[in-house]
Amino acid sequence: MKNVLALGAAALPLLCLAGAAAVAPRDEPTYDAVIIGGGPSGLSALSGLARVRRNVLLIDSGEYRNGPTRHMHDVIGFDGVTPAYYRWAARQQLSHYGTVSAINGTVTSVEPVPGDGGSSGAETLFRVLTTFANGTAGAVGARKVVLATGLRDLLPATPGIAENWGKGIFWCPWCDGHEHADQALGLLAPLREAAGLVREIATLNSDFVALVNGTDTPAQRAAADASFPGWERYLALHNATVENRTIASVTRLRDGGADPADPSLPTAPELDRFRIDFVGGGPSVERDAFFTSFPDEQRSDVGPALGVQLWGGRLAVDPTRGLVTNVLGVYAVGDANSDNVTNVPHALFTGKRTAVYLHVQLAREEAARELAASNGTVLATRAAAELDPRAIWEQMNPRGLLYAGEFDQ
Repeated sequence: MKNVLALGAAALPLLCLAGAAAVAPRDEPTYDAVIIGGGPSGLSALSGLARVRRNVLLIDSGEYRNGPTRHMHDVIGFDGVTPAYYRWAARQQLSHYGTVSAINGTVTSVEPVPGDGGSSGAETLFRVLTTFANGTAGAVGARKVVLATGLRDLLPATPGIAENWGKGIFWCPWCDGHEHADQALGLLAPLREAAGLVREIATLNSDFVALVNGTDTPAQRAAADASFPGWERYLALHNATVENRTIASVTRLRDGGADPADPSLPTAPELDRFRIDFVGGGPSVERDAFFTSFPDEQRSDVGPALGVQLWGGRLAVDPTRGLVTNVLGVYAVGDANSDNVTNVPHALFTGKRTAVYLHVQLAREEAARELAASNGTVLATRAAAELDPRAIWEQMNPRGLLYAGEFDQ
């Protein structure tokens, strides 16, 4: 695979944020794994593989779904920090592990490299092509690939929504609701989803306007009846009114991040204020913050182009086999995969779970090669004792914050 390595360690722009030390990759022709994506799930996978001294490269495009938001929440030990600080802290800690490295770049394709499958019949090899910010490109080899490529929210073109995304206009009440508790909320969603949104945040707020943007139609009412019987009565019980006029613009009146609270606090109120104007004029509506229900899509097409199946727009994975996809040797973690859970603690869990399974799979392949080379006589004891997948799972998976559950095969 040496011909695949168009970039040596010296040519890679190693990621170094605010003094975090960068670690050069080991001088080997092919990485044990390449992780595509530097959000929480990718960093968690990198950490798990670093702990067992796997030679791993993380390639980070610098695009993050939670990048626009002010603070990251519900991550014990880091509650209330900015997403950028969390990534910096994670990389700072990972810089102490000598077998992992990270670069900034955008992976443009992953190509399987034909081979014989090795002694185990399951060995894989990939060529990972990357474009860098300076316009240069290169490729590295990888035995396994982890897709931590995330999702992209599809925001409407309505003026004011994209500009204020993550700063008063949110999609996740668990992530940002507590900072806007007891405030006047607007719900940006089609009519069929309005009651469901109120139900999710009824413990936080009691003043709702569902801005359904012209979707109060017979078809939407029928869909609401089917998904939430009694939805109109439920909205009335929770002081939620429906505003059906088409939104023309959202204008910020007050910036809740302009005078931030003590940054050492895990949570503090954010006092935003917005005005909503409508097509055709008429009275405006003012709200303190919004929760939304907008569609999303895969941020990267690398997985689908490689042949990874999509289920409901997500990279399809097998949760019983370490979140492996239908493409042998390729795993998918975080928001991008089909387990349909989108929060930082779960992203960390998926990265750790895949790291364990990926390491076990590599260990099995290495054991098969070693046994084949020694005619099965020298390393049988090691293969049976040290490389037993259940034993490795127990070693790598202590019961703690990132506990990944009981071993299942």
